[in-house]
Amino acid sequence: MAATVKITKRSTMQEVLEVYPSAQRALFQRFHIGGCNSCGYEPGDILEEVAHSHKIKDLDEVINFIEQAEQADRRIQMSPGDVAAALQSDTPPRLVDVRTLEEWKLAQIQGATLNTETFAREMMRGPKDMPIVFYCHMGQRSLDAASYFAGHGFINVHSMTGGIEAWSLEIDSSVPRYKIARDPVHGKATLRPLRSVVSQAAGCQK
Repeated sequence: MAATVKITKRSTMQEVLEVYPSAQRALFQRFHIGGCNSCGYEPGDILEEVAHSHKIKDLDEVINFIEQAEQADRRIQMSPGDVAAALQSDTPPRLVDVRTLEEWKLAQIQGATLNTETFAREMMRGPKDMPIVFYCHMGQRSLDAASYFAGHGFINVHSMTGGIEAWSLEIDSSVPRYKIARDPVHGKATLRPLRSVVSQAAGCQK
């Protein structure tokens, strides 16, 4: 959906990200804003001030790039329903899982291939018009992957909106759902399977 609210140089970073969710990745890729502690920002920081702190004087360029990045993101996203239909077509796309190995072992979509450095290098050597659909848990990492390949000249790459979570809810309920929890003390992420709706309705406590 196109943004209905325009941002200005006096918009807060929170307002920018609410209007253009892709801005976080776009700002880092183009201007190296927000990638680490030294170049980060707070939600209440003003876009103009953040840009000036990075020696960026042309605010129109920043805003235009954010808007263009959002449009590019919308073009490469595919709904789970469209992905399912494409997989049944005469020219099915290559379905690539960009999650971790631990997530892959917990749940996966039939016919998908887990992305590895070796596999990614092989794809990079493949034809640029090869249809590829990336997916992850919720749709953000796959959007990064699709954008990366698109930036390297691939013209038929997509990211599945909502990731494997949406696939389980909308297409194939046999695919296990899970959540990623982070240990507040050690910061280590752990995977926790989610009980199915059927199990919850039946009063299952396992």
